[in-house]
Amino acid sequence: MPPLTKEKNRLTPRSLCAQALGWIDEATGALVPPVHNSTTFIRDADNSYPRGFSYGRPDNPTTAHAEAVIAALEGGAEAMLFSSGMAAASTLFMALSPGDHVIAPKVMYWSFRNWLQGAASDWGLKVELLDTTDSQAVAAAVRPGGTRLIWLETPANPLWCVSDIGACAEIAHKAGARLAVDSTVATPILSQPLALGADIVMHSASKYLNGHSDVIAGALVTGDAEDPLWLKIRKGRHQTGPVLGAQEAGLLLRGLRTLPLRVGESSKSALFLAQALAEDPRISEVLYPGLPAHPNHELAARQMQGGFGGMLSVRVRAGEEAAIATAAGVRLWKRATSLGGVESLIEHRASVEGPSTPVPSDLLRLSVGLEDPGDLLADLSQALAGGG
Repeated sequence: MPPLTKEKNRLTPRSLCAQALGWIDEATGALVPPVHNSTTFIRDADNSYPRGFSYGRPDNPTTAHAEAVIAALEGGAEAMLFSSGMAAASTLFMALSPGDHVIAPKVMYWSFRNWLQGAASDWGLKVELLDTTDSQAVAAAVRPGGTRLIWLETPANPLWCVSDIGACAEIAHKAGARLAVDSTVATPILSQPLALGADIVMHSASKYLNGHSDVIAGALVTGDAEDPLWLKIRKGRHQTGPVLGAQEAGLLLRGLRTLPLRVGESSKSALFLAQALAEDPRISEVLYPGLPAHPNHELAARQMQGGFGGMLSVRVRAGEEAAIATAAGVRLWKRATSLGGVESLIEHRASVEGPSTPVPSDLLRLSVGLEDPGDLLADLSQALAGGG
C-alpha cells in the first residue's frame, strides 16, 4: 500500500504519527513495517540500483521510513537520521568551511556548547556565543560576508529561554546566512521552525521523538533538499558514516507513533507542576515558558502551538546543598540524565556541567513524563521538605 504522501498535507500530526505515513509491507501485508538489517543490496543485471538502496552506510529502508515520517511532521522536503543528536549537529557544522563565522546561544545543551568551543573552533570555525533571545544582539553580531550560520536552541536547555525564530531567520537571510534550530524540546508537535523561516531543524531524536529512553538518535530536516549546504551534509554523512542503524530506526518509528499523545500529556503535566511550584515558598523561581511571568512567555505563545513542552527547571530557595538533597530525596522521579521519556527525571545540572556552566547552582532540571502529575508534585514536595 502506498504511503499517505498525497494526504499528508491535510492530515493532522496525530494521524500521520499513528500510522507512520500508512506504509504497509508489500511482500507480506504486515501492518508493522519490517526492520531491514541488511548492510548491502542487490544490483540489477545492468549494474543499477532501481530500488534506491546500495549499501547500509548511506541508506537503509527502515531508516528512510523514519526519515519520511519526521520530514512530514516538520513540513520539510527531506530528513536525515544520524547515530546521535551530537552527530547530527556536528555534521551540519562540519559542512561549513574553516573561517566561517557562526552565531550560537550562550544557553544551550552543554555538550554541544563544549564541542563548539573546542573541536569546532580548533577546526577553524569562528564561533560567537551570545544571548539569542535578544534579536538586536543577534543582528549586531552578524559579520557581513562572514557569518554563514545562526544556530538557535529554543526553548534552550536548561533555562528554557525562547528565541524568536522568525526574526533570526530574517537576520540570517539578509546576511546570506542560514538559520538552523534545535527544536528538540518543542518537537514538531508544538513548533514548526521551517514554517517560521528556518532553513534546517535539528532534533536529538533520543528524546521526545523516540520517547522511551532506549534509542540514541539525531535528525536534521530541511525545507530545500537541493540547498548546497544540505547536499554537503548528506555527502558528509555518506562519507563518515554516522547514519542511524536499522534496529534503532525501527524503535524510533514505534516511538513516533505516539509522539503527539506523549508530548500533549507531558506538556499538560509540566504546566500543572510549574503553576503549583511557583506558589511553593521553598522554590525561589520556576523556569517554564508556559508561565505568564516567564520573560519570553508571549513569544513562546506565538511560536509554540498546543503547549509549552514537558521541560521545566526550579531554583531551590535554600541553595545548592538543598537542591542536591532534594534530588536525593525523590522516590518517584528518577535521578538520571536525558529528557523526553515516559518516566520523569530530575537532575542537578550544575554538578553535571562543571565550573564553566551558566546554570545556577540551586537549579534542578525536571523532565516531566507520563506519571500522574499529582503523584509527581507530592514526591517533589516531600523531597523539598527533607532537603530544606
